[in-house]
Amino acid sequence: MKHPRLFGTIVMLMAFTAGLRAQHINDSNTPLHLMKPDYKLEYGVPTVMNVEQTIKRVLNYITEETPAVLIDSKTGREVRQKKDINEDTQLKQGGFRLTSYEWGVTYSGVLAAYEATGDKSYKDYVDSRMRLLAEAAPAFKALYQKGKKIDGNMRRVVDPHALDDAGAVCASMIKARVSENALPLDGVIGNYIDYIMNKEYRLADGTFARLRPHKNTVWLDDMFMGIPAIAYMGKYTGEQRYFDEAAKQVLQFADRMFVPEKKLFRHGWVEDMNPHPAFHWGRANGWAILTMCEVLDVLPADHPRRTDIMNLLRAHVSGLAALQHHDGFWHQLLDRPETYLETSATAIYTYCFAHAINKGWIDAKAYGPVVLQGWHAIDSAVNERGQVENVCVGTGMGFEAGFYAYRPVHVMAAHGYGPVIWAGAEMIHLLKRQHPKLNDSAVMFYDEEVPTDKPIFNYDGSIRF
Repeated sequence: MKHPRLFGTIVMLMAFTAGLRAQHINDSNTPLHLMKPDYKLEYGVPTVMNVEQTIKRVLNYITEETPAVLIDSKTGREVRQKKDINEDTQLKQGGFRLTSYEWGVTYSGVLAAYEATGDKSYKDYVDSRMRLLAEAAPAFKALYQKGKKIDGNMRRVVDPHALDDAGAVCASMIKARVSENALPLDGVIGNYIDYIMNKEYRLADGTFARLRPHKNTVWLDDMFMGIPAIAYMGKYTGEQRYFDEAAKQVLQFADRMFVPEKKLFRHGWVEDMNPHPAFHWGRANGWAILTMCEVLDVLPADHPRRTDIMNLLRAHVSGLAALQHHDGFWHQLLDRPETYLETSATAIYTYCFAHAINKGWIDAKAYGPVVLQGWHAIDSAVNERGQVENVCVGTGMGFEAGFYAYRPVHVMAAHGYGPVIWAGAEMIHLLKRQHPKLNDSAVMFYDEEVPTDKPIFNYDGSIRF
C-alpha cells in the first residue's frame, strides 16, 4: 500500500457512513414532517424574474419563427412597397402563420405580457405584425376581388371563411387598437366583425354552428373563435348590441354543452344526435373558460346576464381544479387520468385561474395554489430554445375516447405559445398583487405579506409567528 494514511482515512469514513445508515430514525429524534418531498417538478412560489425569463425565451423564439416580411414567391426578394404587391406576393413563411387563430391568441398573450412587464419588445412584436397585415390588406383585397389567387394567409384577412379565420385575430386587434390609436386596424377589424356577426353559420336560435362533422354541430372551440371579438367590439364602439350578443352566445353554448354534474363542457353537440356524448377535451374546455374571462373583462357591471356568466365561470373553475394532476398539468381528456398531460390546456387554465383571482372573481386561498402548480408545469414544458413541448396538435371532433387520447403532440403546434405567454403575464400580476407563501412546506395565499419563513401555526387575521 503506497498511501497507508489515506487508506486508513477511507476506512474510517466508510465506518462512519455505515454508522449513520444504521442509525435508527424515528418520530422522537427526527422532525419527519420537515423531510423534503421528492417532487418531480418544482414546487413553491416562483419569482417574477423566473416567470419573465421563461416568457421572454418564448417571445425570442416566436420572433425568429414569424418574420414580419412580404416577399416575392418566385424570386424570394422582399416586397417593401405596398404598390408592388401582386399575385406572387406572400407573407414570408416561418414556423407559424401570422393570421391563424392560434396567432390571434398569441397576439393577445404578448399584449398582456407588455402590460405586465413594460418590456417594449412585446409591444413591438405585435405592432409590427398587425401593421403589416393591415397595410397590405387593401392591395390583396383588390387582387382578390379581380379573381386573382392570393396568399392563403392574407385571404383569411380579406375574406374570412370561418370563425377560425376571424375571431381570435379580431379580438387581439381590437385590444391593440384600443391601446395604440396610431395602428391602422379599423378596416381589418370591421371586415372581421362583419363576418362574425353577419356571415357565420348559426342554428335557428342564433348559436354559432358548423356543418361538420354533421349538420348543425356546435363546437366548444367556437366560443373563443367568435364571442370575445363581439364582446370587445362592445367596448370598442360602446354599442350595447355587441354586449348582448356576446352574453347570449355564452349562455346558449352552455345550455347545450355544460355538464353540471361534472362541471365541465363537452367538446361537441350535434343537433340531431341523441344522446349527446360528452368528451371533455382539455383545450376546448380552455377555450370556454378563456371566453368567459374575456367577456367578463368588458361586459358592463350592470349587464343583466353578467351574474349568470360569473356563476358559470365559478362552477367551471371548481370542476377543473378538482382534476389537476399532482404535477400541475391537466390531462388531454380531463376526466380520464390515463390520457397524457397536455401543456396548452394547462396554460389556458393557469391564466384564467390567475386572472380570476386577480379580478376578485374567485378565492385566492382556494385556487392560488392550483395556479402556482400550473405555472411550474408550464415552466417545465418550455425548453431552452423557447419551444413549448407536449402541446396537442390541431384537433377536430370525435365521439369516442381514442380519437382524443392518441392525438399527437408537437413543438410546432402553435396552440401552446400564446397561452404560455398569457399565463406568464398574469402570473407576474399575481405574484405582485397576491401574497403566496410556503408555510409548513405547503403553498398558502394570505391577505397580507408574510415577513417570515418560519411555519405559521396560528393565524387569526394577523401574521403571528
